[in-house]
Amino acid sequence: MATLEEFLTKAGDAPILVSACLLGLSTRYDGSSSPNDSLRTFAASHRLIPICPEQLGGLPTPRAKSVLSGGDGAAVLTGVARVLSESGRDLTEYFLRGAKQSSLIARLAGARFAVLKEKSPSCGVSKVYVDRSLADGMGVTTAVLRSLGIEVFVLP
Repeated sequence: MATLEEFLTKAGDAPILVSACLLGLSTRYDGSSSPNDSLRTFAASHRLIPICPEQLGGLPTPRAKSVLSGGDGAAVLTGVARVLSESGRDLTEYFLRGAKQSSLIARLAGARFAVLKEKSPSCGVSKVYVDRSLADGMGVTTAVLRSLGIEVFVLP
């Protein structure tokens, strides 16, 4: 697996979608961020496009913590799985809308690469919470971006 630096070098000067929380924006469900210093340094000289699919889908920040139910993000796209808040509210519509908006931003910007936050029901790349347990799988937005041929790198 490539390192972040190798992935960013591969992307060259192409625009890169990035989970906004990784750039220090307070967009996580609890209103916090997960800044990555290497990514923030890279942002000074490259075209990084911050996205928060949950916000793009219409959810507020802060918001209830959400988990996938019945499968990962790819299963949500096929209608087999859902996204639920901790209280059981069905938020699937918001996550699908956010994934669609993120894909539109990628198309408009010509982005072929993305760096996303692991374990998120939107941005998770290889690990997500399904039925409240950490499982192999991807988030809803990652599933959509990959279906468009966008190469996705994960940060913990």
